[in-house]
Amino acid sequence: MLFNSIDFAIFLPLVFALYWLIPKGKLRLQNILVIVASYVFYGWWDYRFLSLILVSTLVDYGVGLSLKNLQDNAKRKAFLWLSILVNIGLLGFFKYYNFFVDNFVQAFSFFGREIQPNTLNIILPVGISFYTFQTLSYTIDVYRRKLEPTKDIFAFAAFVSFFPQLVAGPIERATNLLPQFYERRTFNYTKAVDGLRQILWGLFKKIVIADNCAFFVNTIFENEQSYSGSTLLLGAVFFAFQIYGDFSGYSDIAIGTSRLFGFNLKQNFAFPYFSRDIAEFWRRWHISLSTWFRDYVYIPLGGSRVSKMLQVRNVFIIFLISGFWHGANWTFIFWGLLNALCFLPLLLLKRNRSNIEIVAQGKLLPSLKDLLAMSVTFGITVLAWIFFRAENLEHAISYLTSMVDASLFSLPEIRPTFLMVLIVLFMIIEWLGRQYEYAIEKMWFNKPSWVRLMCYYIIAIIIFLYGGKEQEFIYFQF
Repeated sequence: MLFNSIDFAIFLPLVFALYWLIPKGKLRLQNILVIVASYVFYGWWDYRFLSLILVSTLVDYGVGLSLKNLQDNAKRKAFLWLSILVNIGLLGFFKYYNFFVDNFVQAFSFFGREIQPNTLNIILPVGISFYTFQTLSYTIDVYRRKLEPTKDIFAFAAFVSFFPQLVAGPIERATNLLPQFYERRTFNYTKAVDGLRQILWGLFKKIVIADNCAFFVNTIFENEQSYSGSTLLLGAVFFAFQIYGDFSGYSDIAIGTSRLFGFNLKQNFAFPYFSRDIAEFWRRWHISLSTWFRDYVYIPLGGSRVSKMLQVRNVFIIFLISGFWHGANWTFIFWGLLNALCFLPLLLLKRNRSNIEIVAQGKLLPSLKDLLAMSVTFGITVLAWIFFRAENLEHAISYLTSMVDASLFSLPEIRPTFLMVLIVLFMIIEWLGRQYEYAIEKMWFNKPSWVRLMCYYIIAIIIFLYGGKEQEFIYFQF
């Protein structure tokens, strides 16, 4: 079920009404309704894969209880590895089995040996990369004694399957989301209105920006030999806005929907295209994933507390794993490698944390230095996105080769003026609201209520009038 579908437009109000009609104090009933709604939401796509969520839920619930009273470190570690192997095993089989088989075959072919492998017609379950990492955060934190294991199977099942962020994040930590299922929840009008506001902005990002960009991105990337270098550059820029509008739009809708039900999810995007270097970009892009890798992989490897050589190793490990997490394709691994190479100079020069604060905080316009730094960072990001979008490495190299020639300085054959105006307007609003969790969170609050309502209606009208053809969210494939 897509957030931008008629199905969800019917599903959400229905679940919302049933949820708040449950008598006060019936916390378990609320949690059970969340579970049922979440399983319906996920099963709408393919009910067969509900069994995978159920397996993850039962295994990690059992592991958590087993770790509670165990003092023997060897046994504790064995239970942790059980959780890791089950979750990563499910993820590895469904997402990477054919990738490894195909590359195994190619490796033998390179040496003149032909083998006939058994490949499978495997469907990738939506959201498996997200909910497996979410449940792993629970068992790892219980193992580290940072979190008390829950005895409430309904609260835990609701935490694992919570439908707003089930299929594309944010990847919530058990320490943040799970305790919220223990607490009595009462309807908060202000919080609900704020949630609706964030949903509105998320839909604008997805339907108006991302889906309109998608049409031109698909046309250009699928026919790169037919277009000039300037058109190919425009296609790459459009993809940068497509993936940002698509993924951050999903996160906004997920966080806003959660607020309707009394939950607080963590911010997943913090205006990443206003970053002044790649390190800052990765602190602001897909925050829930980058912090997950930081806390559960980078720091256990030694983080920044080891020698410079080992720090470099750790950075490459994190970025390569992050790339591979996104998909079973060498393009994603190379995309991770490019980001690691761009991050490396900042690490070696100890400048990877030089841009922590919000750019031009308290000012209307950035300084010339900040503007230049943001432009360079955005340019690097756009070039790296080409590998992310390409079908394979050959396609990415062909695209770049065709782009970097004399025609790069000609006028693009494709010039969707209205879309460009929308993107500029979108970025102006994002810039003005960059100090908040989402751009329009506090915008127009110094105006009369009728002005605010008019602005929200204008956004809604633009969504209905200028929304692109319905597109599935990009990160569903991850």
